[in-house]
Amino acid sequence: MTVLETTQTAHRTPPIAGKIFIFLARLISTLIAWNDTRLTRKILSGLTDRELHDIGLTRSEIEKVANSF
Repeated sequence: MTVLETTQTAHRTPPIAGKIFIFLARLISTLIAWNDTRLTRKILSGLTDRELHDIGLTRSEIEKVANSF
């Protein structure tokens, strides 16, 4: 007599294409976040001390603000 088992484990390993997709999605997300931080830092660094004061920041806070996004 032949027995056919149709149950699957709850934690299947995704196929290689799925792993590649997940890797690329994370890579793109990381690059976008890095670029957003870079642009924020660049824009804030280009402001004068007076302009920074108008928005409630000092030069020493630029890095902290840029990394908070």
